Amino acid sequence: MRVTVKLPRLADTVDEVVVVEWAAAVGAAVAEGDPLVRVETDKTVVDVPSPVAGVVSEHLVKADDEVTTGTPIAVIRAA
Repeated sequence: MRVTVKLPRLADTVDEVVVVEWAAAVGAAVAEGDPLVRVETDKTVVDVPSPVAGVVSEHLVKADDEVTTGTPIAVIRAA
């Protein structure tokens, strides 16, 4: 099953972040909770965890992109 991962709300006052780097490359296997992507808020860098176990099949955003809460960021083929 294909799961489209959306950027979760990271804090009550944070709705926009900048993608720093992908922690999981396309083709990489991830477990639920593994770091998927690192993003920067106005105060810190945060790892966004994978919501499901599977294989990363697509990155929908790239480094330096500004992304808002709820934006699709990746596709994972769930295990």
